[in-house]
Amino acid sequence: MVLIGFPLWTFGVMMGAVWGEHAWGRWWGNDPKGDHAAVTWIVLRRVLPTPGPSAVCAGTRTTAIASLGFLSVLATFYYVNLWIVGLHSYAR
Repeated sequence: MVLIGFPLWTFGVMMGAVWGEHAWGRWWGNDPKGDHAAVTWIVLRRVLPTPGPSAVCAGTRTTAIASLGFLSVLATFYYVNLWIVGLHSYAR
């Protein structure tokens, strides 16, 4: 699932930067949602296999990182929107 989700997440972060440049005149504005999207991207990137002898991506460590990435996605969509005040939030 990470092999499918990571490129989609990358595309979403890139298009968010393009939209931010168009809407606010800057591509990255230190908004909590943008920052958390970057953290999620970094976590999900750690799950992807890299070339070389350790290219096999399986085991407890990978499962733990993938689970952390999933929780980070949920936090980006729900926690940041509802509880943290920023450009993308519904918090009061």
